[in-house]
Amino acid sequence: MNERVLVVDDELNILELLEYNLKKDGYEVIRADTGEKAVELLEKVKPDIVLLDQMLPGIDGLNVLKKIRSNESLAGMPVIMVTARSEEIDKIIGLELGADDYITKPFSVRELSARVKALLRRTRQAETQIPAVLNFKRLKVDTVGYKACIGEDKLLLTLKEFDLLVLLMSNGSQVFTRDAILNKVWGYDYFGETRTVDVHITNLRRKLLDYGEHIETVRGVGYRFNTQNESNI
Repeated sequence: MNERVLVVDDELNILELLEYNLKKDGYEVIRADTGEKAVELLEKVKPDIVLLDQMLPGIDGLNVLKKIRSNESLAGMPVIMVTARSEEIDKIIGLELGADDYITKPFSVRELSARVKALLRRTRQAETQIPAVLNFKRLKVDTVGYKACIGEDKLLLTLKEFDLLVLLMSNGSQVFTRDAILNKVWGYDYFGETRTVDVHITNLRRKLLDYGEHIETVRGVGYRFNTQNESNI
């Protein structure tokens, strides 16, 4: 079955443009022109990826994103924000709320298509090429069920936060540069900046609670998961 893309935008011409080009690339496309309709379709059709406009009538894109990330059955769904808001703070807010990528209008259809392909490829690879279970003390990462828990408490991680955690935990104390993380987690054709990595690391550390201190910043290089850190967890 073709992968499903939910396109959410209140501009008819954008919906038609994206639907036409995504269908040419072999995707099944579902459209929504309001945040309310998007929320309804998310539960009903369970898309493989969401292209989400930020400025929507009714429930705006950021609140739709919040609903996705707070819903256990949807939390790992990849989301690309597609919006006319190009200020850096808008991008940071979207990333902090759990967006996996961010593209501004007007955009290149070819670039957007490349981002969709890269994000879906990373999702498929994460499902098939990583160890079944990763453990560190009370932190358990089930890479088959795509779940992470501290004890009995499940962590609500975005797709990229989950992939980041798996990358760092599965490679001992290896240090990854920001560029290497972008390459391995976002894909070689990701068009973003290395600051994206820092934002996601910050969010991941916060969600890991005391375990967050084991994601160590190696000054001037990048990040690693340091199992030697002493802590009371």
